[in-house]
Parts: sequence; C-alpha cells; structure tokens
Amino acid sequence: MKKKWTVFDVVLTLFMVFVVGITLYPFLNILAISLNDAVDTARGGIHIWPREFTLANYQEIFGSNDRLLQAFSMSILRTIVGTITGIIASTMLAYTLSRKDFVLRGLVGLLLVLTMFISGGLIPDYMLIRNLGLINEFSVYILPMLLTAFNVIVIRSFMDSLPIALEESAKIDGANDFVIFSKIIIPLCMPVIATIALFLAVAQWNSWFDTYLYARGNEALTTLQFELMKILDNANLSSTDINSQNADVIAAQTNPQSIKMAITIIATVPILLVYPFLQKYFVTGLTLGAVKS
Repeated sequence: MKKKWTVFDVVLTLFMVFVVGITLYPFLNILAISLNDAVDTARGGIHIWPREFTLANYQEIFGSNDRLLQAFSMSILRTIVGTITGIIASTMLAYTLSRKDFVLRGLVGLLLVLTMFISGGLIPDYMLIRNLGLINEFSVYILPMLLTAFNVIVIRSFMDSLPIALEESAKIDGANDFVIFSKIIIPLCMPVIATIALFLAVAQWNSWFDTYLYARGNEALTTLQFELMKILDNANLSSTDINSQNADVIAAQTNPQSIKMAITIIATVPILLVYPFLQKYFVTGLTLGAVKS
C-alpha cells in the first residue's frame, strides 16, 4: 500500500529541495560562466546556464601552458603521498596520546595544542625548510604537512570514545600494542580516518603557496594550482594592458572572470571525485567488532 503524503512530508520535501537548490546554485553558476563566451560574460546575467556556449576559456587555459599535464600529475602524486603519510603519522601519534599509561601524554598533548596558537611566522619557516635541505625537493610537500595538531586531536578524541574493554580483551589474548592498533583500533576508526583523509587530500590538492616559496627552482615539482595561479595572473595583466593593439581579442580570450571560473572548475572537479570513495566510511564501520552484550 502506498504511503499517503501528509502536510509535514510536503513541507519537508520542499524545504530539502530548497536546500539542495541553494547548495548547487554556486557551483552551477561557476560552471555556466566558465562555459560562456568571455565578452558576453562581461554583460552579466549568467545564472545556471551559459548564454553563449563555448570552450574557449578552457582552450585558453590549456593552450597557454604546456606544463599543465605535468603539474596535474605532480598534484595527484603529492596528494596521494601526503594523504597516506599524514594519516599514518596522525593515527600513530593519536593512538600514543590516547593511551592512559603513556607517561608524557599530558606534556606532548600540551605542546601539540600550543602549535595551534603559536607560530614562528613565514621567515622562520623558510629558514627551517632551507636548513633542512628541503628546498626544491619533493619532500617539501610532505614533511611540513605531515602532522597537524587539529587532525591528531580529532583522531585522539575518537579513539578515547572507544570501549576500553576492546584493548583489555585483546591483551588477555596476548595481543601487543601493534596488533591492537592495526587490527582493532584502525578498523574502528575508519570514519574519522576517512574524514581526516579528506581534509589532508583537499589541503594537499589546493596548496600552491609552498610551490611558490620552496619549489620554484625545480620545474619538475610545479603543481596544478601553481600553474593555474600563474595563468590567472597573466589574464589579469592582459585585461589591464591598455596599450595592447589587440585589446578586444585579448579581452575575449582572457577575461579574468571567465578564466577564474574555468580554473575553479578544473581545480575542484578532481577532488570532488574522491568524495564518493570516502563517503561510505562516514556512516559505517563505527561499531565493527565492538564488544557485544
């Protein structure tokens, strides 16, 4: 028998449709502008559908820089390596701090929290990176972002909420700390690990300032975000060049707003594709293997 809709069901459905609409509109608007003719975009009035469809904005981006494919590969590589190493380091430190018998638990936790409020600044950071020999090295993308206090605290808080009986029963069966960590704690922490993995992946993928500071001398280490930033800067410079003899042509090809929207799509879509693979861990696995009454 079909369910009869009530007034509450109708109102709730309309409300959810409204929420979905206002959530999707900014992305659809950006996509529409990126696919619209640059000169026509300057007139305004573009909403969720391009008025004069064109791929010229994307052709301008990919045609103006022959290193985008290499930069795209480097961004993928640093995202994968940085996310994996960051998860390993964060979970190991979080597990150590979650142990009640760890003597330095309070001191290490305090020092970790202090890093969230106290920073040496850009110049000391650069001097540290230089003295460590990380300039123009791939490791400059990995080591500085290996651990963050926020990620460790989030994972540790999740571990603290797990039943202590799990560890006690495993120790009775002869399991050591490594077995408990890898066979019990990690499977139960998959939801929070997936969340932190998404944070790390987004941070690594969107990062370009470290390339600008530490890796400009090695073209092999250029990243997608850094190359897109340079393209956007060139578009802004071209649009303000009043002495150009082909100002109309340049404006049509390098309208900063159109280029900016196309760059946003190029930078956003790849990381959006990662989310479906992590989504299932947000809602499952929390009580996998937990103590049964």
